Amino acid sequence: MTSTKRAWEPVINQLYARVFSEPNKKRFEKVTLYLSIIGFALHLGLIYAKKLGLLVFPFETPLLDNPISAIYTPFTIILIYEIYLLVLNLPRSFTTSVSKQFEIISLILIRRIFADIPKVDLNADWFSTKENLELIYNIVGVLILYYLIFLFNKARHRLEKKPLTEIINRFVTSKKGVSLLLLFVLIILSFTSVYRWGQGLILNDLSTDINSIFYNEFFSVLILADVLILLLSFQYTERYSQIVRNTGFIISTVLIRLSFGVTGLANISLVVSSVVFGLIILWVYNLSETERKKRTGIISE
Repeated sequence: MTSTKRAWEPVINQLYARVFSEPNKKRFEKVTLYLSIIGFALHLGLIYAKKLGLLVFPFETPLLDNPISAIYTPFTIILIYEIYLLVLNLPRSFTTSVSKQFEIISLILIRRIFADIPKVDLNADWFSTKENLELIYNIVGVLILYYLIFLFNKARHRLEKKPLTEIINRFVTSKKGVSLLLLFVLIILSFTSVYRWGQGLILNDLSTDINSIFYNEFFSVLILADVLILLLSFQYTERYSQIVRNTGFIISTVLIRLSFGVTGLANISLVVSSVVFGLIILWVYNLSETERKKRTGIISE
């Protein structure tokens, strides 16, 4: 059964193609590279300017105490590019989007390591101080996440490539609209987060975890976007396995969001649990799809 194309669909497709065009992607990639190098050099320069007494800052931050902390800045800029890729890939599939989320949270952990290194006490017993334990938890967490994300992507590539029917194209167009809206919200969110961070820095209010700035709200917005896409998907599929899979991926995002409210081992446990949960959901989905194909005669016994 054919249906007429809605008036807003060509507008959404054209706007998405213009905003996320290949030239824009390449341009953003190049800007990210240059800003990462410049940001690293500036951060390093400020650290040594403080050490040599050339500059006196009206605030205190551990990010200006150790040269290793300068790596924090380029990682922050790279994370912005990864978020751009997440928004760009959102219309492709739920699994691609979730894979990007896992990669982003792993990069956040890596960035946190560089921020926390100046806090480590090398003279104390490694298991006697909170800062040393935090470093151990983060390093082990990154290694576990790296392997789990590898397994998730391996399972993701086993998914069947479905032909682009008119119904699927409509769903993709709807997700493109969500991507454009999400990009607009994230731009506003980034400016408000920088403003609040700068205000707290000037007032010497360091109560907020610097590693959770922006990303706390980012994953909250991402959960809402995922739920919206899940609701939109009800128009195009009634299969139980797909609904459970997509809902499970939202739960993974919720677990990541919850991780920003805790520290230490609890934080790492929630992040790892989110990836493990998503991996199990995808693994069971692949099994159910294989069984479905067997029942319909696509795979011969």
